[in-house]
Amino acid sequence: MSILSKLFGGGSGPKQAASETHEGFTIMPTPAKEAHGFRIAATIEKDGQTHQMIRADTYASLEVVSEASISKAKQMIDQQGDRIFN
Repeated sequence: MSILSKLFGGGSGPKQAASETHEGFTIMPTPAKEAHGFRIAATIEKDGQTHQMIRADTYASLEVVSEASISKAKQMIDQQGDRIFN
């Protein structure tokens, strides 16, 4: 039965962080599954514009990488602001 629930999304796995707002930008963590864990990634949106942020850092835990993705996105927003979309 557990195989069927995993196939159809019924399994309860680790939760990733919810989206956050920072300086008018919406940050949605989107960690990418890698062979040895998860890669830092997030979608940053503002006023209909979207930027896909991907970093080389990887973590074993989905929860930790989701938090790190939000942290890196906030740092990018603080450094670049609206230039993220150029």
